Amino acid sequence: MRLRLFRPLFFLALLFACQAAVLHAAPVKAPHLTVELLSPTPVISAPGNFTAGVYFKLDAGWHVYWMNPGDSGLPPTIKWTLPNGITAGPLQFPTPKRLPLGPLMDFGYDNEVLFPIAMQAKSPLKPKSTTTLAAKVDWLVCREVCIPGKANLTLNIAGGTKQETNAEVQSLFDRLARTLPQPMPSSWKSTFATTATGFRLAVLTGKKETSARFFPLEANQISNPDPQKALPLKNGLLLDLKKDENLKVTPASLKGLIVLDDGIGYTIDALAGTVPAAPAVIASASLGSVLRYAGLAFAGGMLLNLMPCVFPVLFIKGLSLVQSSASDRSRMRMHGLVYALGILVSFWAVVTALLLLRAGGRQFGWGFQFQSPIFVALMAMLLFFLGMSLAGQFEIGLSLTSAGGDLARKSGYAGSFFTGILAMVVATPCTAPFMGVAIGFALAQTAATTFIIFTAIAIGLALPYLLLAFNPAWTRLLPRPGAWMEVLKQATAVPVFATVIWLVWVFTQSAGVNALAGLLGGLLLLSVVGWILGRWPAKRLPLAIAVVVAAIAVAVPLYAVSSTAPSVIAAKSSGLAWEPFTPAALEKYRGEGKPVFVDFTASWCLSCQVNERVVLNNSAVQKRLKDSGVVLMRADWTQHDEVIAQALAQLDRSGVPTYALYPGSTSEPPKLLPEVLTNGIVFDALDGLKQK
Repeated sequence: MRLRLFRPLFFLALLFACQAAVLHAAPVKAPHLTVELLSPTPVISAPGNFTAGVYFKLDAGWHVYWMNPGDSGLPPTIKWTLPNGITAGPLQFPTPKRLPLGPLMDFGYDNEVLFPIAMQAKSPLKPKSTTTLAAKVDWLVCREVCIPGKANLTLNIAGGTKQETNAEVQSLFDRLARTLPQPMPSSWKSTFATTATGFRLAVLTGKKETSARFFPLEANQISNPDPQKALPLKNGLLLDLKKDENLKVTPASLKGLIVLDDGIGYTIDALAGTVPAAPAVIASASLGSVLRYAGLAFAGGMLLNLMPCVFPVLFIKGLSLVQSSASDRSRMRMHGLVYALGILVSFWAVVTALLLLRAGGRQFGWGFQFQSPIFVALMAMLLFFLGMSLAGQFEIGLSLTSAGGDLARKSGYAGSFFTGILAMVVATPCTAPFMGVAIGFALAQTAATTFIIFTAIAIGLALPYLLLAFNPAWTRLLPRPGAWMEVLKQATAVPVFATVIWLVWVFTQSAGVNALAGLLGGLLLLSVVGWILGRWPAKRLPLAIAVVVAAIAVAVPLYAVSSTAPSVIAAKSSGLAWEPFTPAALEKYRGEGKPVFVDFTASWCLSCQVNERVVLNNSAVQKRLKDSGVVLMRADWTQHDEVIAQALAQLDRSGVPTYALYPGSTSEPPKLLPEVLTNGIVFDALDGLKQK
């Protein structure tokens, strides 16, 4: 009797168990998603590998998470209960999406996602037998709110005489498995470097890439919500990443996924190192902006005539005006036009060089040629040779031309053209007021706009002498020609030789003391050339000997530079301690709430030297800087430094001097000070810092 009573209960229990198994093998419906454990090979015939996967189908607007969930969230997890002989690998995470959530940024998946799992059967399954794989899956699904979920899922795998495939499930795997990350090809290269705000990641693929998204494997390295700015290169791209505000130590590597133009995610492990120079960002400005900056450039060019670096050339042109005071009006105007043409042509040559360098991915700014010790050596020798002529050791015109009034006249115009070139060259170590903004704007624009801005500077530089040449009545204010003109000519050599001394000092800063001996030897040989030209003027054989000696004089310092290792430029000494500039140190201090004053300078920049000696080394200014608690950093650009070039570019500047006061908060922009400093300008900047 009892057996009859228990028999219906036994069948009911068996039926319930079967229904439960069927329910667990079917998709599980949970809040805002459906989850299922699938395999495209439900029947396997031999030991080996097969694939399973956890498949989520999500409601619109809801998402689950990647292994690094971003600013919030948790990734799905799985815990297996497997029969003997079957093992499971980890969840494989497809390439995620950037999912903004208010001010935060999550990394995850919406709509649908498949997490594949590599399975292995170590022994064959018996034909017609069924093996159940059980897994507990946990997840977090979010929209504006987050809901944790879990499900116990099962997957039945049968044994058979041949392997079978479920076509529908296989199609699902084929479609979604394409989003799995791929290993970075061995031919690719990836490195990163620190910047003023974070990191610059370089991914070199061998072809131009225009877009990228980086998903860090480790949390709290980058600021997830901030835009990631891609800078295309001919052989890859650069990606600017803002660091996480809580990151205190620069990581040794950046690990994660990079998604490029093809939409495929590639795993990368970028080590800290050097990255290629960023290409210039070419912008298209409105006509009003171009005219406004051209006006600033013109004013800056005018003011260049008052800068100390241009004084020697003004002495030379002043002397030529005195000598021409009694000349005919048309010839004076022609000299003025030729002088202006020399300035224009030389400015255009520099612009062309800068544009070519920009096209090649290099960053150079105003005065870049003075970063080359070879150029500085050649300039020092040229001005030394000119100074000897002005001092009366020899006559350049008499030595280089021996007959013909017409030829002498052409030589005069050639002299005006050369003087215009010289004016441009010696002006480049200076950045006059208004010029920093204008040049920074110009180098970020199209080639046509860049030429317009630099042409405006050239016209401003040439205009004062051009006005004098076209207004001969003004020359009546000058004394009448006489013997005093020769004295003035010789006196003009003094500022020229002073400039030579400064150039020799600049050369030593970049090339070192050992190379200095080569430059001084070259100058000694040039003095021999001057003696030959003065002792035997207009003689062919002495002239030929002078040319040979001059060639040797030029070769000596060039050889010295090429055979001498570049020197390490020591920080300038002053009453206060100036730290060498690095983006990492800048961000470290700002992260600690300390404001930072950065002096972007160079030994060849005369305006920088004047500002330093007159203002920054002033005892009152130094006391205020010390009392303010501002960290002092010096970015020495005497030799080209790509890190400093990039920092200047971020400030929309392309030359020195540049003075930037960074508040003790990374959320506040730096304050730029004028190119010409005064005590009051520095005090006002520090007072403004206190008010904040």
